[in-house]
Amino acid sequence: MSRMALKDQIMEVIGGPHTAAVATVDGKLPDVRFMVLTGFPDMTLVGASLKASKKVGQLKKNAAAALSIWSGKELSEPYVEIAAKGTIHEDVATKKKYWIPMYEQFFKTPENPDFVVLVFKAGEITYHGKNMSSLEVWKR
Repeated sequence: MSRMALKDQIMEVIGGPHTAAVATVDGKLPDVRFMVLTGFPDMTLVGASLKASKKVGQLKKNAAAALSIWSGKELSEPYVEIAAKGTIHEDVATKKKYWIPMYEQFFKTPENPDFVVLVFKAGEITYHGKNMSSLEVWKR
C-alpha cells in the first residue's frame, strides 16, 4: 500500500473523535485508561484532561504514550496501534482551538485553569486491516 493510501486508511480509523485506550508510563509500568481523542490529518490526536490527573503527571515525567483505536463497529473492523509523544498545553489559545461542546460538562469553559489539552504526536502507527487481513506501518 502506498504511504498516501495507508494514511487515508489510518484516518478512516482515527479521524474525528473516538474512544481510545491511552497508556502512559507510571515509573516502569504502563498505566492505561480510556479517553476521547480527536484525530487530525497531521497524525496528531488531541484530548482533554484535568491538570491534576495522574496521566498529566506521568506525561510530565515521560512523554512516551501508546494509543489504540478501533472503529468500534464490528470485531472484524480495522484498528490502529500508535506510538506517540504526549505534550500538555495549558494556554487558553490552544484550549480554545481544540474545545468541543462535550468538554463543557466536565470543564465548563476553555478558560478553566484546571483544564489542559493533551496532544499526542504519532511517531509510528501500525494499521491492522479488516479481518486482520493486513498489517502496515506508517512512520513519521
